[in-house]
This record gives sequence, C-alpha cells and structure tokens, in this order.
Amino acid sequence: MLDLNRTICALATPPGEGGIAVVRLSGPAAYPVAERVFRPANPAKKVAEAKGYTALFGHYLLDGQRMDEVVALFYRAPHSYTGEDVVELSCHGGRAMADGLVQACLKAGAAPAGPGEFTRRALENGRMSLTQAEAVMEIIGAAGRQGAALAAAQLGGALAGRIGAIQADLTELASHLAAWVDFPEEDVPELEPARLDAALAGAEARLQQLIDGYGAGAVLRHGVDTAIIGRPNVGKSTLLNLLAGFERAIVTPVAGTTRDLVEQAVMLGQTPLNLWDTAGLRETDDVVEAEGIRRSNQKFEEAGLILAVFDGSAPATEEDRALAARCKGRRAIAVLNKEDLTAAPGVFDQTLLEGCFDRVVTLSATEPAARDTLAQAVDSLMGTAGLDPNAGALCSQRQLAAAVAARDALAGARQARADGFDLDAVGVCLDDALEALCRLTGEDAGEAVIDQVFSRFCVGK
Repeated sequence: MLDLNRTICALATPPGEGGIAVVRLSGPAAYPVAERVFRPANPAKKVAEAKGYTALFGHYLLDGQRMDEVVALFYRAPHSYTGEDVVELSCHGGRAMADGLVQACLKAGAAPAGPGEFTRRALENGRMSLTQAEAVMEIIGAAGRQGAALAAAQLGGALAGRIGAIQADLTELASHLAAWVDFPEEDVPELEPARLDAALAGAEARLQQLIDGYGAGAVLRHGVDTAIIGRPNVGKSTLLNLLAGFERAIVTPVAGTTRDLVEQAVMLGQTPLNLWDTAGLRETDDVVEAEGIRRSNQKFEEAGLILAVFDGSAPATEEDRALAARCKGRRAIAVLNKEDLTAAPGVFDQTLLEGCFDRVVTLSATEPAARDTLAQAVDSLMGTAGLDPNAGALCSQRQLAAAVAARDALAGARQARADGFDLDAVGVCLDDALEALCRLTGEDAGEAVIDQVFSRFCVGK
C-alpha cells in the first residue's frame, strides 16, 4: 500500500557519467529535507520560503562537509508532477556526487522511492489518469519520434478523451434505459429503436477502431522484431548493411559467411525495426554453420516481421520454394534482390511467391534508393503509414483487453436486440461495457491492477 505520508527520494536521471544528475524529493517533508541538505549561495535566501517554480544556486552537504555545487528547483503542491511538494536537486553528473546527494537526503529523513512511485503518487493525487501514467513509460521506451509522439498524446489525455466520449454516450443510454425500466410510473419516454441501434453500433465501431490501431501503435513505440531470411548469397547481409547505413555484417561471395545472428536496430520509414541477419538456409555438414541455421529457424518462428530475400537474377531453387511456403500466413515481405543483375525478365519465377507474401518488393540492396522502396512496403504492411500519432491509441495489453471486453459487450447488446430480447438485457450489456471502460481508464482499477501497471517502471520515475 502506498504511504503518501512518507517523503521519498531517488535519482531521477540515469546513473553514470553525464553533464548533470537530478535527485528528486517528493512528499510533505520535501522542503525540510532539502533545507537540511542544501545551502543557498546567498545566505539571505531560505529554502522554506522558496516559492513554486523558482530556483536557487548553492551546494549540498554530506555529514556536514560541503560537497558539490547544486541548483535547486522548487515546486509547491498541488502544482507539481506528483501533486505534492517537490524539490529537484541538480549536481554535476557522475556516480560519486549523485550517490552522495542521495545519501545526504536519506540521512536527512527521506525514504528511498520505489519503482514508479513518483508517477504513482501523481495518480493517487489526481494529477493523471491510469492511461496517462502508463504513457509515461511508453514515452521513456519509445523507439522513434512517431512512437514518442503517440505516447506524448496519450500523456496529454488523447486516449482518455476518446474513451471518455464513448463512456459519456453509453452512460446517457444506460441511464435512460434504467429510468424507463425501473420507473414506469414516471412516463419516461422509450428510446427510439433507430436511435438505440445507431448509438450501439457507433460506440462499437469507435472501440473497434481503437482495437485495430493497437498493433501499429505498439510497433511505433517499441519496434518489431524482424528476421532477414533466405538461402546463402541472396544478399541478406548486404540488405542489413543498407538498412543500418553502415557495414554491420561481413559480406563475401563465399556461401555460409554469416554463421551467427547479427542484430541491429534501425528506423525504416516510420517503423522501428529490430533486425536480425541470419545464416543462409541450406543443408550442411559444418557443425558451426548448422548451429547458425538452427538459430535462423528459431528467429523465423519468433519474428513479428519476415524479410524473405530471394536472388532475382537466378532461377528459383528448392530452398526458395520451401521458404516461400513457410512464409504463408505470416507477416512477411518477399524481397526480390539483385534487380541490377537480372539477365532477362522472368528469370526468377515470381508465381511461387503468390499467396505466400503480403508484399513483394523488387530492388538492388547495393543501391541507396532501395531503402525507401522497402520502407514504403514495411510502413504499409505494419499499418504505421496511416496512423495519426496525435489521435490517442491503446498502449498496453491491459488496455486492449478492456477495450475488447467493452466492444464484445456492445456486440452482445446488439445481438440481444436482434434476437428480440427486452431492453433489460440491453441494459445489462451496457453496464458490462461501461464497467470494462472504467477498468481501462483506471476508475475501477483494483490495487492488484495498479501494481501490475507500475511493475514496469524504473526507480526515479
């Protein structure tokens, strides 16, 4: 259970060398603790008298000894990140000075903050909703600018706004139905069937839109594990180097050059990719190469996106046919490489790719323009090209599950109408949908759910 009577302290910046290190205090004794630790350069200035949104320059003391120069920033409740009195002390970066400042604050009466405790206090003090709290970690972990923008929109309340609009419409429907069913003597007008059906269908469609955008939003924020697969010497490592923008993998004409997995994170168009270059798929007696091929097959099974590379300058082989068949039903793009070396049109039988791939791209991995060609295909396939990062999107499996439950409850209400059940049944389904949306926003979230949300947080945030 969160104890809001404690004053907590933690390093708010990553540990290690840096320009500055920030130690944050939050709680009812934030100012008294800071006063014991921090000495303003101007003796006339007093910490206890510092107004919110002001700064003081000075130094900090550890066991009575003057240590490092410090800039102190002051925030008065409720106008702070946590909604409590907050003081942020910035010293020079480096483990020794930062650790010393944390130690001084703890000796002065602060308690160590737990993972995510600052943000959880903001939630408990009404400074943000649960969806906004989840957005904090999404911003920290965003892999690209579009993903960061998506998380920032959620932190700003975009998702809460979309859910709130649906809740308001359903609450109006549910209250009207309840009044009509429970108080017949009050002559409450019955909902017009056309209006009821349109309202249910509209709310279900808006929830479905949120659900459909979950996958693309998750890709924008965290990227997608992508396996580059193919037989030896089709240009897999050349493709990796092209996407990485430098020679990440060794490229030679010798089959079996790549024997282990080569990993590289890249930003391709709007989509962050966690790329894996893999050993060429073939039969071999080489023990080391065979282990690389085993790992290639494992990555094939784990990948969220497959770039299957084929040599477009040569006829298809049995290995090519087997790979194409394996990609059927998977999120995969066929990369027909070596376009510049193709002796004549049709040398590679592209009919074997039909029905196996979502997209087929013809390119030369040695040409820089090929990067843009592949980026368009990946953005289109992953749904990131048309996603508005400012619209607000679901960002966690917890939110997705709640949205699905609400959608299914509305589908149940529509089915009850179609099956001729009375409005009592519709009202029960509406209540179920509203309960699910309350779980999504955190209005009806239990302690266990909140603990699960904050289990991913880092100390200091």
